[in-house]
Parts: sequence; structure tokens; C-alpha cells
Amino acid sequence: MIRFTKIGLEKIKKDLENLVKDRPKAVADLKKARDMGDLSENGYYKSAKSKLSSIDYLLRKFSYQIKNAAVVQSNNKDYVEIGSSVVLKNEEREVIYHLVGDLEADPAEHKISLLSPIGRALENKKIGSKIEIVTPKRRVYYKLIKIS
Repeated sequence: MIRFTKIGLEKIKKDLENLVKDRPKAVADLKKARDMGDLSENGYYKSAKSKLSSIDYLLRKFSYQIKNAAVVQSNNKDYVEIGSSVVLKNEEREVIYHLVGDLEADPAEHKISLLSPIGRALENKKIGSKIEIVTPKRRVYYKLIKIS
């Protein structure tokens, strides 16, 4: 089972749909490149083959993810789970994190999964909880001040 938010699963499905649309053009490009002759010296052929391989890999990957997907929806504001947005505060700063599915994480956008050190520290915590986040570089302590 691969956990997703509803939005995250919709994005994967849209990406899969776009790849299915792009594949016929990639196949046509590969055929065109093959028809040019000597494949060992044909950069266009190598590029077209690489592009088609990449599309096929992503088609398999996204199909697998969708097949094994479980949408997790948070309606609970009492404790932290996938779908929650949290506000953490310590003496130095205040930070907001959004807990997303296992494969949706994007730390640059403060989207974290429960598989990350921060996500593991937050899972099932309630407002007012003291949070110890252990990362490879250091330990940081926060107080959970809001769940939405």
C-alpha cells in the first residue's frame, strides 16, 4: 500500500495520462530515427530510444503506484496524520509543515511524509505536544501549536 493524499493521487493519474498521450510521438520519433540508417553513429536514434525508455519506465512506475495507492484523508484536528497541516514553534522560529503521502514529499515546499524524521516525530501528536526532531545534523525541539 502506498499512501497518497487525494490531490497527490490525482496528480499521478494526470501525469500517467500525459505520458500515454506522449508515447505515440516518441515511438514515431524512434521509427523515424531507425529509418535514417547506421544506428551506431545516429545521435537522433539514441536520443529517441532514451526518451521512449524513460516514458515506458514512468508508465510502469505510475501504474504501479496507482494500483497500490490508498487515499488517506484527514478530517481529524485533534492529532497529526497524513493530510494535516501543522504549525511548530520554538524560541528561534515558527514553521508550517503539510503532511502528505509517502511519495509526495517536497521539503522545499514544506511538504513532508510520515516516513521523514520530522513526519515520524509528528505522527499522532496533539496540540501542545513537545516535538523532538532528530536529523542527521542535529536535534531540534518544537512545540506543536496548531493542527489544521
